Amino acid sequence: MSEMTKKRFIGYEYREVSVPKYLASLCADSYPCFGWEADSNPNQDQGRSRYVDLRFKRDHKITNKTELTRLQRHFDDCIKQLEALEQSKTTMPTIVALIIGLIGTAFMALSTFAVTSQPPHILACIVFAVPGFIGWILPIFLYKKLVVEKRKKLSPLIEQKYNEIYDICEKGNSLLF
Repeated sequence: MSEMTKKRFIGYEYREVSVPKYLASLCADSYPCFGWEADSNPNQDQGRSRYVDLRFKRDHKITNKTELTRLQRHFDDCIKQLEALEQSKTTMPTIVALIIGLIGTAFMALSTFAVTSQPPHILACIVFAVPGFIGWILPIFLYKKLVVEKRKKLSPLIEQKYNEIYDICEKGNSLLF
């Protein structure tokens, strides 16, 4: 009879995290600071999805588990805040551009109604068409300008959030060793 070598049983906890692609590397590098290691199961093909699924596992009997879990929740919250800050860069500029575009469309509709009425009102058509065209062209430039301004305003907040994330990871890593 061959002798079997006994292997120590390790009970694992598993975690799957769905994060935006631009934060995937940060999360893959940060979760080991909380005792997690990348799971060997391959990720699903997400196609053109903006999100990536990351899978991790850690020893169920890890030391300082309570504190690591608290730090991990703080980290997860920071990631959500970072994602919200990144999304807010384009949210308001998009809304403003869409509203101006809709107003331009309303003027173009008035212009069309003026020219198709009986008898046609050419002067009214021209008067309504000018702000209509402006309302269609202006949003492009206004959107770009508002995004640049929003990035300047949010850049320090985003940098502060990254620094907070790095501090959390350092605390978590120090608890592991």
